[in-house]
Order: sequence, then C-alpha cells, then structure tokens
Amino acid sequence: MRSIFYLLCLLFIVLSCQEEAAITFSEETFTTSQNKIVEINIPIAEGRDAVKNNINKSIEEVISASLRLDKELEAKNKSISESIDMFNSEYASFKSEFPDSAIEWEAQIDGEIMYQTDAVISVAITSYLNTGGAHGSLVITFLNFDALTGQSLENEQLFNDFNAFKTLAKDYFNDHIADKKELYFEPDNFILPSNIGFNDSGIILLYNSYEVAPYSTGLTEFTIPFDAIMPYLNYM
Repeated sequence: MRSIFYLLCLLFIVLSCQEEAAITFSEETFTTSQNKIVEINIPIAEGRDAVKNNINKSIEEVISASLRLDKELEAKNKSISESIDMFNSEYASFKSEFPDSAIEWEAQIDGEIMYQTDAVISVAITSYLNTGGAHGSLVITFLNFDALTGQSLENEQLFNDFNAFKTLAKDYFNDHIADKKELYFEPDNFILPSNIGFNDSGIILLYNSYEVAPYSTGLTEFTIPFDAIMPYLNYM
C-alpha cells in the first residue's frame, strides 16, 4: 500500500513538472494612445518566467527592428510601445516636412506559432510597412526556440549535419523553381534563405523579396517533408 502511495506521489511530481515546463501562447494586440497607423497582433509566451521571457524578448526585438526606419539607430532596448510611438513620430515629421503629400503610412505586423513540440517552437512574424514609394515592404521572419529554455536557435543548430541538409535543400529548391528559373537572379548559384523553420509537414524554407529574386517574383517558399529531413534534425 505504501509503495502505491509513493508511486502516486512520484507521478504527481512528474506531471506537475511537465505542466510547469509547458509553454503556452496567447495573442495580444499592441497600440498606444498616440498610435494611428500601426497595428500589431503577436503571440505572447506564458509559462515559466525564464523561458517565456527569452521568447518574448526575441519577438519584441523583431517587432522593434521592423518599425525602425533608420537602421543605424539601436532599437534592442525599446519596448513595442516605444517603437510604435517612434514610428508615428517619424510619420508626423514626414507630414510636417511634406504637408501636401497624400501618402498615408501604415504598419501591419502579425505573428503566428507555426510549430510547437516539447523540444522546439517555431514562430513566424509577418511585417508589412508602407512609407511611400512604389510599393510597401513585406518581410517575414522565422524564429526558432528551444522549448525547454526559450533560447533562440540559429539555423545551424537545428541540424546535426548542416552540409547534408544544404545539399538536400538545394535539390528541393531546384525542383521548386524548375519551370520558372528565368525569374531568379542566379538560379544555379544556390544559397540557403535566412528563414528556416518548422511546420506540421516538415522544414519550411522561405526567401523574402530580393533574397534570390526581384520583388515582382514574390516570396519563394517550399517544405522538405519530415520523412526526408528526419535524419538531419536535432529537434522535432
């Protein structure tokens, strides 16, 4: 009887630890009293402080960088609210300098959880900014996290054999653009994209505009299924 009691206590402790370690997400909309042209909807990590703080800090840094028009300025220490006000202030300065301009600035930023397991979390941040010019700027950023620590993972850390992964990715890239190679800058000179992440089907690779093709070509993305990529993965 005593043994059963101890086993139940042990099971309770294990389940409690697992529950404590689990990270969940809620969606939050950010704005400020001065905001008129920025809309931000992103996932916010909840759970153990150390883990959620690491994840939320990385997401916040991407948002702040997206709203920073002067890339020479440091934005790492700015909150999302401060970055929104800074963007609005830039627009106010623009309107003051060019009062007859009909251009209306806007910024739309959305985040989503692409993939989550007990080992890894992949987040996509989609930023669309229009500050004049021929067209707006659409940029997608993937973030990968160690689910146990919340630490950001570099692309190389996702794989146990990065060169083998690159060779496999090249084959999938060539298949993807086989009937439209003329739309790409250097289709025979393969490079990996900045964005590599997980989705429910496998590893997704995404090239933003101008990485491998002009704006008119749009985004380039393809997925390597899990059954093909599994031998090279450090995380699942």
